[in-house]
Parts: sequence; structure tokens; C-alpha cells
Amino acid sequence: MSKTGKNVGKGLVWGVGSLISGLAAAIGGWIVYSRKYVRHDLQLDQALDAERKDYESKAAGRLSYYADTAGKGAPLVLLHSINAAPSAFEMQPIFDRFRGKRPVFALDLPGFGFSERSDRLYSPLLYLQAIIEFLDEVVGKPADVVGLSLSCEFAALASTHQPELFRSIVMISPTGFQPPKTDKISERAERRGARNKTYSLLAVGLWNRPVYDLISSRPSIAFFLNKSFEGIVPERLIDYAYLTSHQPGAQYAPTYFLSGKLFTPAVRETVYRMLDLPVLVIYDRDPYTNFEMMPGLVQERDNWQAVRISPTKGLPHWERPEKTFNAMESFWADL
Repeated sequence: MSKTGKNVGKGLVWGVGSLISGLAAAIGGWIVYSRKYVRHDLQLDQALDAERKDYESKAAGRLSYYADTAGKGAPLVLLHSINAAPSAFEMQPIFDRFRGKRPVFALDLPGFGFSERSDRLYSPLLYLQAIIEFLDEVVGKPADVVGLSLSCEFAALASTHQPELFRSIVMISPTGFQPPKTDKISERAERRGARNKTYSLLAVGLWNRPVYDLISSRPSIAFFLNKSFEGIVPERLIDYAYLTSHQPGAQYAPTYFLSGKLFTPAVRETVYRMLDLPVLVIYDRDPYTNFEMMPGLVQERDNWQAVRISPTKGLPHWERPEKTFNAMESFWADL
């Protein structure tokens, strides 16, 4: 090799080494900054202007919920989505619309809001058990349950186990309708293995909270919420997401979500298709999922119906509230 070639090679090695060193220094610096300067105990106000209570669940520990039981009729139970920074605040427009008209409950799901955020196994089983216990022991009557995004899967799972606790399910922008990528058992097992590896990597104590702090920073929250709105994101939605993600233990449940471990494989075929109760899907476009396989299920099953509310991107009850409420009220009126 010529002298010039050797020099180029040395320069390349030196450049790569400098890049790696710089990256390591940046990561180390962020870990230190996260531990010393990012507060994880911000004052968390109530998500909803309503009475907040705690219920001690056998399966999920302390569950916090908001209730307005002044109205009469079938209870309405609201389940927020699962992401890096969710809470019952996501369901505020629906809660405020129907309070006083019927009993309304909004649950902080395990690992979020004021509910228990301990370091434990978070799984679809935990969430379905929490929902079942809450409906059985707190609500006490067959309820109309409204789920948002991934919580639709949990509501569906719970209803297959104890259908008598449900009168109906409204699914807002539900997950689980993407086309299956493969039917090969080996490839499904490989995906499960990838999720386990991803979780093991994200859950390392040294950087678990610092990585979550990056994802739940105010700019990051604003970026991801902007993808879910056609218009301007309400500032109060960003503010509350930031507060609720900066609490002790806030990283534990989202780590399971980010690694894909809270999704039920083939939920459309194994759960949704098995539902016998009335189901309404409210949808349009969603940057985090799609509804390609939903029309076929609605056509196949008489108890399913769907309403498209445009233009929205996953949160129609925030962007097109009147259309969303009208669709829900029309659905319930026909039960």
C-alpha cells in the first residue's frame, strides 16, 4: 500500500474512533444530566375536574380513577391509550361531554397517572385483569366501554373473559388492524424474541430512565402529538403529558410498550373476531397504525360497525368532538 493509502486508512480509523468516543461521551453526559438535573417528581395535578378515587386491585395494585355518578343510565367507562406519556387526560373531552348525563368513569391504567407505577411485569394480562376487576367491583353494572388505541385491545380481551361486565365497546383509532406480515410460526417466534431483546436492552438500569427522559422530553412529546393532529395540538395536552411522564416509576410501563410487549399477536383473528357484543370503531388516519383489515371484519360480523371521522389523525374526540359524540350517541341509542 502506498504512503498516501496508509495515511487515508489511518485517518479513517481515527475519524471512526473519534465519532465513537464522541457518541459515548454524549451518551454518558446525558445519563449524568438525566440523573442530576431532570426532575422526576413534578407536582401532578388531577387530569380531570372530577372526584378522584383509588381502588386496590388484587391484580394491579392501586388503581386511580375519576368519577361523576350524578347521571342515570348505563355506566360509561373511558380507557386512555398506551404510549410514552398517557393518562386519563386524553379522555377529557368525552368525560366532560357525558358527565351529568350518565355515570362516567375514567381510569388511569396500571403504570400511568395516579395509579401504581411499580417496577413489575406489565402485560396484556395485567391490563385485562385490572379492567375486569374495576368493572366488577367499582362500576358494578354492565358498561359502555370506550378505548383509545392500544387500550381497545385490552378492553376486547377483558370482554372475552367476562362479557357480562360489558354492554358495548367503542374503539377509537384501535390497534390490531394492520395486515399480518407473515403466518410462519418461526417468524412469529423470531419477532417475540426480538421484543424480549429490545426490552432487555431498554430496561438496563443505567440508561432506562435517561432514555425515557429523552422520549418524554417536552420537544419529543410535542413532536409525537403533532403527528396525531390535523390542526394545532392543545398546549394543555402537551403540558399534562410532560407532567405525568416525570413521576417516580413513570418509565416502567412505557418500556414494555416501546419494546412491543403490550400488543396481542393476531388480535384481530384471536380476539376481535370472537366478540359478540356491539362494537363501534371510530377512525380516520393514524400515523402509528392503520385500519386496512378493519372493513373486512365489519362486513363479516353483524355486531361491528364503523364510522370514519375526517379529517383526523388518531384523536377525533379532540379534533372533531361533535361528530365523534354524535357517532357514539347514535350507536348507543340503537343498543
